[in-house]
Amino acid sequence: MKDLTARITINPDQCGGRPCVRGMRVRVSDVLDLFAAGLKGEEILQELPYLDSDDLQACLQYAAREINHPVLTSR
Repeated sequence: MKDLTARITINPDQCGGRPCVRGMRVRVSDVLDLFAAGLKGEEILQELPYLDSDDLQACLQYAAREINHPVLTSR
């Protein structure tokens, strides 16, 4: 699997600094919400025709990496 997360950009002056797809005002969370609502990749691409399948995969990769980080606790 190729690393597509370079397609995810974070600009403090855009969308409140939230992660977006390729500098556009499409947030990773927007794409994830569509998946969570039950849309398939093809349906999302119809709704957001300026994205491509690599963009969708990049959002999923980014989200998976963000939630899979160690949590340090003090004992």
